[in-house]
Amino acid sequence: MFFYTRPDEATRPHEVWRHRLGTPATEDVLVHREDDERFFCQISETKDRQWLVLEMGSKITSEVRVGPTVDPAEPFHVLVPRRQGIEAEVEHVGGTFFLLTNDDALDFRVASTSSDERDLQAGPDPSSWVDVVPHTPGVRLEGVDVLRDHLLVEERTEATTRIRVRRLSSGEEFLLDQAEEVSAVSLGSNPDMDWPQLRHTYTSLVTPPTVIDVDLDAGTRTVRKVQPVLGGYDPEQYVSRRLWATAEDGTQVPISLVHRRDRQPGGPVLLYGYGSYEISIDPGFSISRLSLLDRGWAFAIGHIRGGGEMGRRWYLEGKLEAKANTFDDLVACGQALLDDGVAGTGEGGRPRVAIRGGSAGGLLVGAALNRAPEQWAAVVAEVPFVDALNTILDPSLPLTVIEWEEWGNPVDSPEIFDVMAAYSPYENVPEVALPPVLATGGLHDPRVGYWEPAKWVARLRDRAEGGPFLLKTELGAGHGGPSGRYDAWRDEAMVLAFLVTTVGEGTLASG
Repeated sequence: MFFYTRPDEATRPHEVWRHRLGTPATEDVLVHREDDERFFCQISETKDRQWLVLEMGSKITSEVRVGPTVDPAEPFHVLVPRRQGIEAEVEHVGGTFFLLTNDDALDFRVASTSSDERDLQAGPDPSSWVDVVPHTPGVRLEGVDVLRDHLLVEERTEATTRIRVRRLSSGEEFLLDQAEEVSAVSLGSNPDMDWPQLRHTYTSLVTPPTVIDVDLDAGTRTVRKVQPVLGGYDPEQYVSRRLWATAEDGTQVPISLVHRRDRQPGGPVLLYGYGSYEISIDPGFSISRLSLLDRGWAFAIGHIRGGGEMGRRWYLEGKLEAKANTFDDLVACGQALLDDGVAGTGEGGRPRVAIRGGSAGGLLVGAALNRAPEQWAAVVAEVPFVDALNTILDPSLPLTVIEWEEWGNPVDSPEIFDVMAAYSPYENVPEVALPPVLATGGLHDPRVGYWEPAKWVARLRDRAEGGPFLLKTELGAGHGGPSGRYDAWRDEAMVLAFLVTTVGEGTLASG
């Protein structure tokens, strides 16, 4: 027996079906149909394979139902009821469900509840959940996994990820060691519940992805694999650090920075940002980035509001009516790079700071270009969501209704309409000299229509001076760009060539 989902016309998985092997598909059983267009369906099983987990989730709300794997035809029990704004994910071990939830916890907590059949039949009772890892403001709990006697929690604070390990039998806990301040860790695949080693991945802007096993009994640490970097890469030649920018409202915004150790100050900088959906851009390693760093560039990530780098509050302060904070934060990051001396100025006094973003990050760089056109040396906008207002006004597009929980509903709310109209890049192109812009699109993109970058570039060419304003549309690609290793490398080479051609190179002490 197996379960599967079916999509609706908007490609939203809205039905879950059950199929018994050896029987015709016409006898398949509909387990759940989700009529609320904001919600997606999915089905999985807990790590110990004791429970099936049926989840219905929107951008900000979860409902979780569970059923025993020993009898998958049994009706599912509601474990986490649907309540607007309450999210949850579930794991199970030793007769206990562990729930990662924001119920009465802005930055989430881990709670437990019994998986006894009688308790499940009695119905969900969130008030009876027991805290295992309590809520700590500013420490965002992002993921949970279990071993037989250990609870594993991915958490984030001050734009840095951590892994917390808690022994269930004793309550003893510790954080895994991280060698660098600007770094990122994540749980690896740990499928064996009884294996005493915890596998995780460590990386930084300087350190290639490294797979590490930690023996939870002995405390020993074993490096299993380091991503190879051809060409004689020496991490000692590079340095990373953390800067802080001050936004217009006084908020301190973190920046992760990397460059060659022998780079001379005042060179070009590529500033990357995203700032939507509570997605965090972690300071990870990139082989392709070395080409820029070895030409005297610095690379920076602006951990701006709208992302999740500083907790749930950080996300809430960069969405809906507060979305302008996202764009203002990126402008502040650009200014901080100039004030710190990392970036210099070029001809005409224009700062040598280029900005890059994709999808919602394309909206970010498009809005930042309109807000501070004199501050940027070049702009790279990949599959950019630059016609935001018109898209979110059209409920017939596949993702619009779902996206209302992120951007607001300008169809019904005049206030949201005015907010979006004030920042949507297409509507606000200024009639001034703008730096060079490279925009990309995909003809088969189901998320950002190919017409969005096309319309935006046409308006840039019509209204603005300067440029050039370039558009490349992939006729055989979607939202993720061209497929295949070499096509992806060629695409990245084009972007880097655009940056070096329009902004120039920096200076290294080694010549």
